[in-house]
Amino acid sequence: MDDCEGQSGDPVAIQRVRAHGHENVTAEHGSTLELTAEDWLTPAGDCILGVEADRTPSEFDPRFRAAAADDVVVTATVSVDADCASETIVGRGDPALSFASDRSLVIRTSGYVDERTVMVGADHAAADLDRRLVTALSRGAPCQLTLRVGPLDAELS
Repeated sequence: MDDCEGQSGDPVAIQRVRAHGHENVTAEHGSTLELTAEDWLTPAGDCILGVEADRTPSEFDPRFRAAAADDVVVTATVSVDADCASETIVGRGDPALSFASDRSLVIRTSGYVDERTVMVGADHAAADLDRRLVTALSRGAPCQLTLRVGPLDAELS
């Protein structure tokens, strides 16, 4: 589900992606985190939090893509079920974001941009996530990634 608000203090655009964990989720990567549309994950994929993502960057709402393809605040909230911690990551958009990937989406602590990148300058990577969240994902828990373009004080419900 996508939303575009635009009122003062509200997020400009919201994009939600649903996926689920996998037994090989370790979340040990120090500079990225990723969701993939693939239905498998090898132990080498130490940045991947979820598989079978229901949406990839190429499928994101055009309003979200336009809003995030600027030097704006972008937040990403990774959540599992109500009994587990959620994690909010703050970064920024970038004019170089193409949202072209039809396979996976990546959040980066660096400024590197490729077709999979949806956020740069993130204050968290996979290795920084709450280990309760990672444990739930390694047990196959469903998860949701909610990306928001807008001011830092925007409501995160």
